[in-house]
This record gives sequence, C-alpha cells and structure tokens, in this order.
Amino acid sequence: MTTPPPPALLVAGHGTRDDAGAEAFRHFVRELGRHRPGLPVAGGFIELSPPPLGDAVTELVERGVRRFAAVPLMLVSAGHSKGDIPAALAREKDRHPGISYTYGRPLGPHPSLLAVLERRVDEALGRAGGTAAERGEVTVLLVGRGSTDPDANAEVHKAARLLWEGRGYAGVETAFVSLAVPDVPAGLERCARLGARRIVVLPYFLFTGVLPERVRRQTEEWAAAHPETEVRSAEVIGPEPELVGLVLERYEEAVRGDLRMNCDSCVYRIALPGFEDKVGAPQQPHFHPDVDGHGDGHGHGDGHHHHGGHAPSHAH
Repeated sequence: MTTPPPPALLVAGHGTRDDAGAEAFRHFVRELGRHRPGLPVAGGFIELSPPPLGDAVTELVERGVRRFAAVPLMLVSAGHSKGDIPAALAREKDRHPGISYTYGRPLGPHPSLLAVLERRVDEALGRAGGTAAERGEVTVLLVGRGSTDPDANAEVHKAARLLWEGRGYAGVETAFVSLAVPDVPAGLERCARLGARRIVVLPYFLFTGVLPERVRRQTEEWAAAHPETEVRSAEVIGPEPELVGLVLERYEEAVRGDLRMNCDSCVYRIALPGFEDKVGAPQQPHFHPDVDGHGDGHGHGDGHHHHGGHAPSHAH
C-alpha cells in the first residue's frame, strides 16, 4: 500500500499595489518550492495583486493535488487571516469537490523573525551589534500595518516587547502606518519626548510595498523637521532563510494538526536573550487554596504542561 503524498503547501498573501512587493512574494513562493523539492507549492493573494488565491488552488488541483496545508504569509492575525482566507478556502472547496485542507497559523513574532529585525536595526546603524552602551542609546520604533482589529494591533506591541527584552535598546516603541494610532509622526514624537537621541524606524513588514514606502517617506519628513534627533530607516524583513524556515515550520504544524498555544515566545522552550537559563525549567503548579491536596496540577504554572516539554514538578 503506497503512502499518500504529503499535502501541498498553499501560501496565502495579503496583496499589494506595489509591483516589486508582489514579485517579492511570488519569488519567495518559488524559493519555498526550491527549498523543499517534491513538495507542491503555490501561492496567491487575497486582494490587490495577481495571482488570486483561487488560481493557486486551481494550479495545484490541475497537478493532481487533493490535500492542502494553507499558511497565511502574514505577521499578525487580523481580519484577513481570521476571516478572508478561511472564506476563500471554503469557496475553493465548493469549486473543487474532493479537496481537503488544514489551515496554519500566522507567522507571529517568532524568535527567528525577531533575530532578522535585530539584524535590520544593526544594518541601519551601520554596524554589527554594537556595544551595550551603544545599544542603550538606540530607541527602535517598530511600525506595523495597522488594523481595525485590536488583537492585531496588540500583536505588534507584543513583537515590540519581545524585540526589546534582553537586547539592551533604550526602548522599543510602536506605531502604525494605517487604521490605528499612533501614526509614524506621532510615534517619532513619542520617542523624542521620552528622550530618544537615536531612533531607528523598523517596518514590521515582510516585503516591500506601498505601506513600507510610506513609512520611509514619513520618517524622512519628520527627520528633516527635527534635525536635533538622529533618525534612520531600517529595511523590511525580506525573503531571508529564517522566513523560509518559519513558513515550512508552520506547514509542518498544520500537517500534523499541531496548532499549539503560542510557544514561539515561551521562555521555557526558546532561548530568548537574557532568559536562556529558563529553557526546560520544570514548571511548579501554584498552590491554590480552593483545591484539596497538593500538586494535582491545576495551578497556573501547569499551563504549559499539556503541550509538551514542560513537566510540572510535584515535589513539595
């Protein structure tokens, strides 16, 4: 009995009016295919640029694919990944009877992407890493897309906090280029009022496009009006090896059905800067006065236990 082929990888992008940004996505999808020979890979957009997601599904179906794992190529979970992509996939299931799919989670502030962001800050400053004293003079303004979904905006704040933790920056502030406050000029103003002397504006975007270019333009305009503050623009994340690896990790999760709670930034799983000693540490359940007996695992500290790796200690 032959084992069935692995599900194809369907990459779902947001879409952009920027031709270079759309081509960067298409190039990245081709790169994924080269990286995993034998795995059928196709990608499409929800809106604004070709090919639409439906065309990518049709292309794979015509190649004989019946099972898919769809991964949203998006940093935060907002309306597109929560609603638009599932709706598009449901429509494709009606159009192509017999196909089935699982749906992966957005990329999120994964440690490998935080490492790329850190690299982008260093590049903008024109040096590799810098001393602790130099880093202590740098304030980063992380600029997200912006959404009407507060959860999506909160995810950008989470990324900012994780970027700040253990890396020694003076601070990491957050701004948005559309639909949410503060906007880029207000975010820069906030940095300045907090005493920032050197600011690096870091776009929280995967690829170039209309919005990252707007971030750069607004940054340059503010900097020109505030010559007393040193302001630099960093590059977008781009099709780095870390991004290839993360998309394939999200694919594997979806194939296994391993859609865990957020373990990417769990200090007990991942060596985050400054917290390396916590990796693998046993988790002690809290003693709860309402629970009879001790060590029965109902405390908050046991919250990680169910998804593997964090065995609570029951010694009292």
